[in-house]
Amino acid sequence: MSGSPLRRVAVLVLEGAKPLDVGIPAQVFTTRASMPYEVRVCAAQPGLVSGADGLSYHVAHGLDALSWAQTVFIPGYRFPDREEPPAAVVTALLDAHRGGARLAAISTGAFALAATGLLDGRRATTHWHYSRALRARHPQILVDENVLFVDEGQVLTSAGAASGLDLCLHILRRDLGVAASNHAARRLVAAPYRSGGQAQYLPRSVPEPLGERFAATREWALLHLGEPLTLEDLAEHAAVSPRTFSRRFVEETGYTPMQWILRARIDVARELLERSERSIEQIAADVGLGTAANLRRHFQQILGTTPREYRHTFSQHG
Repeated sequence: MSGSPLRRVAVLVLEGAKPLDVGIPAQVFTTRASMPYEVRVCAAQPGLVSGADGLSYHVAHGLDALSWAQTVFIPGYRFPDREEPPAAVVTALLDAHRGGARLAAISTGAFALAATGLLDGRRATTHWHYSRALRARHPQILVDENVLFVDEGQVLTSAGAASGLDLCLHILRRDLGVAASNHAARRLVAAPYRSGGQAQYLPRSVPEPLGERFAATREWALLHLGEPLTLEDLAEHAAVSPRTFSRRFVEETGYTPMQWILRARIDVARELLERSERSIEQIAADVGLGTAANLRRHFQQILGTTPREYRHTFSQHG
């Protein structure tokens, strides 16, 4: 990676910016041997920017950083429903998008992104507390308050706070593959994969003990992906009926049990394609998908590409 140009990331700090929302992309994409990125933190004007929660930011770059960047993060900020972002910020975001930059809003940063009009007619999310306000202010946006993040190609949005980390890891998977994303997750002591479709919060205010049991079952399943797992096997491990397990599993993960198993198998296959020289047929058997044809079919459905093309793009042995 030392001979490749660094990928350019800007983190846009607005008045009232939330510390966690600013810190997550700045830390995830920090330059290091395993992370070929350069990060510039910017604002409407260089200098001191007042943030939320008693913190301020001394920002070195102005809006020119947006025209430099290939990816622009817009962290959440306080009181987004009270006023529009500065016109200069909106113009700079639009110019960056026209120049090919990917725009990614964390939490209430979706309001600043929405002000550009780029989310009109698209799905988007924000912190659940502000979803109604976003829908009221921008009725053309298809606001989904029940997901962790939404990927609409060159515009992405995430729910509150910690889901910004899920969005960053998702972008890493898009850019560098699942192995790099998993490496970053281990460094940050974070869950390597939560789907964008996972619910922002459980519908019950007090989590039931069953949730911990299902977490253990998911861990067990990850260790047995090469075996012919069934819904009955998973429910038996969790010590509940298949019907109860299936219903509660969807509430916890946003996927049916067998959808989750399939995606876990595809993720392991991705890592094997990146990091090993095993044949596609061998990998299909390793992850419990049986045949290369079966692996190709599910790979195409979930990722929109073939195992061979994926290996060509991300393999460490090519």
